[in-house]
Amino acid sequence: MTTRRTLREYEPSARIEGAFSISNTQLGRTRNDKPYLRCLIGDKSGQVPGRMWTVDEAIMERVPREGFVYLEGETQAYQGELQIIVQRMDGIDPTPEQLRELLPCSVRDPAEMFSELTGLLEGIEHPAMKALVKAYLDDEFLMDKFRAAPAAKAMHHAYLGGLLEHTLNLVKLAFAVCPLYPKINQDLVVVGLFLHDLGKTRELSYEAGFSYTDRGELVGHIVEGAIMLHDKAEQVMRDQGIRLPGAVVTVLQHIILSHHGIPDYGAAKIPATPEAILVSMLDNVDAKTTIALDAARPDIAPAADLGGNFTEKQWALDTKLYKRDPLA
Repeated sequence: MTTRRTLREYEPSARIEGAFSISNTQLGRTRNDKPYLRCLIGDKSGQVPGRMWTVDEAIMERVPREGFVYLEGETQAYQGELQIIVQRMDGIDPTPEQLRELLPCSVRDPAEMFSELTGLLEGIEHPAMKALVKAYLDDEFLMDKFRAAPAAKAMHHAYLGGLLEHTLNLVKLAFAVCPLYPKINQDLVVVGLFLHDLGKTRELSYEAGFSYTDRGELVGHIVEGAIMLHDKAEQVMRDQGIRLPGAVVTVLQHIILSHHGIPDYGAAKIPATPEAILVSMLDNVDAKTTIALDAARPDIAPAADLGGNFTEKQWALDTKLYKRDPLA
């Protein structure tokens, strides 16, 4: 594929043409009650809002709500952010080479992150917990998907390798925070964080854009993770002759089922152990901090400073973000 400019390299009032990802495609209405199309246009450098002012409802048959398009248009500065005014757009099936340009990826090498994570997991002390973690790590099919998967479809760490990066961050946080609370069981927290989102390897489809699998829609990663844990615990007993003590499986399942905190955010249960509460809070810390930094201080800076000290409203945080670092 020829060298292409990423979205972050465009300045306002520039002609733009090529293949891009598209998400959150919707028909809106102007103040004069005329239809227009709004969406998010993306590539490996991030996403920007897109608007197509001259449309008819048939456009929705040609343009996917989530997928890929070939578009022609013009960039425009709007309230300190770049947006694309689309003039023509049609859905496409990208080539494997195009996909590497169109889907965001972690800036860190997945093999390097996985090696760091497995090194940290060596710090687990209880033999039965070590055996449980080994059963997961020895599952090559699962670990291949774990290294590749995003952590979300569109929220935090929504890029290839994002699930591994998120999990690594959380395990590092656990080893830093747990010593501050001597009565917390560090093994439960670390293993809970390692397992809490593994269901996303079955919930999310990421071979051609980020979307949900049928099982993701019908079961979801939270319940999927609890089912997976039950199966792995039985495997450890069957293959290694090791039975996890007491209520460990139940407590770990509770961590997985409750890590979203409250039912409004998808939790099946409210956290009800010290370890579950800590896992839920650490998960929230990494997710929300990453959302804020990606929006306000992206890895790839825009080519032009369009003015404006605030981002667009970040719906996951329910606020706009101040972009400047006053000490920078």
